[in-house]
Amino acid sequence: MCSNFLHTSIRYGLLPLVVLLFSCQKKFETTDYSAHFSGEIQNPTTNYILFFKDNDLLDTIYLDKNNHFEKKFDSLSPGLYIYRMNPEFQYVYFDKNDSLHLRLNSRDFDHSIIFSGRGAEKNNFLMNLTVKNLVDESTRYENYDYGVNQFIRFIDSAHAARTTYYLRSKAIVGWGPEFDMYAKTKLDLHFFSQKEIYPIAHYVRTKEDIRDQLPADYYSFRNKVDFNNEKLIRYSSFTKYLAIMLSSVSDESDLDFDSQTKFDKNITKLNVVDTLIRNEKVKNTILDNIALIYLLEDQNLNNNDKFFEAYFKLSTDTTQHQEIVKIQNAVQNLKYENRLPRVELVDLNEKPVEFKKLINKKTLMFVWTKNGLAHAEASHKRALQLLEQIPNIQVISVCIDGEHNEWRDLVSQYKHPNLIELRCTDFNEMKDKWIITKIQRSIILNADASIQEAFVNIFDRNIEELLK
Repeated sequence: MCSNFLHTSIRYGLLPLVVLLFSCQKKFETTDYSAHFSGEIQNPTTNYILFFKDNDLLDTIYLDKNNHFEKKFDSLSPGLYIYRMNPEFQYVYFDKNDSLHLRLNSRDFDHSIIFSGRGAEKNNFLMNLTVKNLVDESTRYENYDYGVNQFIRFIDSAHAARTTYYLRSKAIVGWGPEFDMYAKTKLDLHFFSQKEIYPIAHYVRTKEDIRDQLPADYYSFRNKVDFNNEKLIRYSSFTKYLAIMLSSVSDESDLDFDSQTKFDKNITKLNVVDTLIRNEKVKNTILDNIALIYLLEDQNLNNNDKFFEAYFKLSTDTTQHQEIVKIQNAVQNLKYENRLPRVELVDLNEKPVEFKKLINKKTLMFVWTKNGLAHAEASHKRALQLLEQIPNIQVISVCIDGEHNEWRDLVSQYKHPNLIELRCTDFNEMKDKWIITKIQRSIILNADASIQEAFVNIFDRNIEELLK
């Protein structure tokens, strides 16, 4: 039976060859919940892997001198876990008594991940789905130029094809219902997100407002989303979609990014969550996320008081209230006319750089990641455009991850005397000190290196005015 299963799996291209190493499952006692997690890491960024359940750190698993690791869990409940090698992370699903061996190259994190051993098939499927989604994201912007009917046909066809792949894989592997929930969520919300984004993205790219052309049932896919499922609140596919959906519902397609509008729309998001989500734990988590994003986007003191009055009224998680206040205090360190705290940065020659010594004119700083090359390319093109429009400024580009030579090759195509390329060597330090919680983050500095605007986006409509 084992050999027949393998033959079928190979025939359908479901399993990488390394999975052939797994053996047919042996019998375990019903009370035995032991599990194994081992692996080998090429080009590790740290000498350990962090193993989480949701936000709770369960274990720190150290690499040996050959960059291998191995951990036996005497008892591990079936479910979705997170393994992290900073600054990257990914998910791994353990069924009862799974024994998983992981191989990855940290220089190409998501694209290099492969599992073998008991339980590998479903995890390899989830990673294959992740990579397919990443490939989509690198080319999706052009699809937003389509007219309404063409876009709907395209996205529905792509969704149907991916669903066929999912159903075929599910039939071959035979995974359980809980894993299926995560797989189907990743599949569906990837395409639902693109439908949410389409009206605003189309307007941004073509200046054509097509909202009135959308079919009456265009947003009916929202009825298929379980907004009250506690198991999804730490799952990035769900939280990412929810953030996109809330932005869509709060009508951000008017492209008005002034402070009052941001405040009004965040209040709208709070109220939408209050009416849409019944589960208290899910509701509190999403309200907390909205509050955090608001802190990083709107620093109008009058608005802050009104916003937090509304937030504290709707959220019942008093412990998280304290965390939000703590973050609010940290954000204040980046207020107007303060200096950016020192972080570890290197230049193209891998020499340490003191950031403030680079500032001798008005400066726009933006960050990017090697795992979001579409965003990196768009940001660099926008930076070069701004440098042509406003020649008396400079732009500093900071890559938050990646190996040095790889990064240097990536930025070699962007040439301008007032464009400075830097790389962060300690993202955790940068994240905490500069409050880098999202990749669409820029900072504007005055010529004396004081902060003018700590929370802006290089694609903001009014960025030119802020830089003049």
